[in-house]
Amino acid sequence: MALTATATPKVRQDIVRQLHLDSPQTFVSSFDSPNLSYAVIPKKDSLRSICALLDKYKDESAIVYCFSRGDTEKIAAQLALRGFKAAAYHAGLTANVRQNNQEKFIRDEIHVMVATIAFGMGIDKPDVRLVIHHSLPKSIEGYYQETGRAGGDGLPAQCVLLFSYADKMKQEFFIEKAENAVEQKNMRQKLDEVMRYGNLAACRRRFLLRYFNENYDEKSCGNCDACAPSLKDIATDAPSYRMNGRTARDGQHSENLDYDRQLFEHLRTVRTKEAAILNVPPYVVFGDRTLREMAAYFPQSAAALLRITGVGDRKCAQFGETFLAVIRWYAKRHNLAENAGRSGIAAHASPAREKPIYTGSTYDETKQ
Repeated sequence: MALTATATPKVRQDIVRQLHLDSPQTFVSSFDSPNLSYAVIPKKDSLRSICALLDKYKDESAIVYCFSRGDTEKIAAQLALRGFKAAAYHAGLTANVRQNNQEKFIRDEIHVMVATIAFGMGIDKPDVRLVIHHSLPKSIEGYYQETGRAGGDGLPAQCVLLFSYADKMKQEFFIEKAENAVEQKNMRQKLDEVMRYGNLAACRRRFLLRYFNENYDEKSCGNCDACAPSLKDIATDAPSYRMNGRTARDGQHSENLDYDRQLFEHLRTVRTKEAAILNVPPYVVFGDRTLREMAAYFPQSAAALLRITGVGDRKCAQFGETFLAVIRWYAKRHNLAENAGRSGIAAHASPAREKPIYTGSTYDETKQ
């Protein structure tokens, strides 16, 4: 059995050929991640752009991918000077430093990981809300895999590429060093596809899906800067705004769910403490989707809490009273009643990373 997350038809053929598989069955599902938004902005004053983007996701997890080890160190240091909890990750660091920084990121002790592509393999952190590419990726496959580390919990997340022709020249310099002519040609073709993506005026989601040979016939995905013009201004300073008496930041509310930002932050603090006691990453206690629903519906009892996405009998018994105590305290302080107007709370949240099945998919056959 050969398994891979993002393989073009050519790569799938190579797998079959190199493993000498005889008439194998191939099972393919959709590559689409509808919760991810895609945007490309000019790489001008990149540090300012990165800071503006990170400000919109204050205290939430983000990854900034860089081309070189030097860039990761420099940007991580500059972000730290500006008050962001950031660290660097690249192959030049000792194994202990890399492991320590990775653990801090997973446990929310730092919020921004500035890294080369050495970071991310096997990382299972579902609440990454933002992935920024400070430099051009080497290929669309690489870009798709790296952006795919955002929004693993199915909540909205942003993927932003800082686009520059100077970065293309850097890539070409290393391509020229490749001794194999076939390899050089392959690397140039992949870089050309990345440049096409950066210069694209049409739907970026359609481009990405068609690259992996998946048809996408929607006129507009509504979640890239070509289909949603508002995403063109994502790197500008955006003040907080009020929403039904509660504070939220653009891009930080789930599936149009109106949740109380202050309560959400209180619940995150409790989650961090519980995770520290158990020595596990915070998302193991409860994911962001769960906390957002708690902050939207203000459950006051175990029965109401069990209707929240991600709360089962075991977690309700283990953590229920701790989180309910905070919700009751906050609700009393702000004169808020349990929001029971919507029956079956969990029905209002889409499953994490649920992907639509496109025509020709073998998803149903795989399930059988």
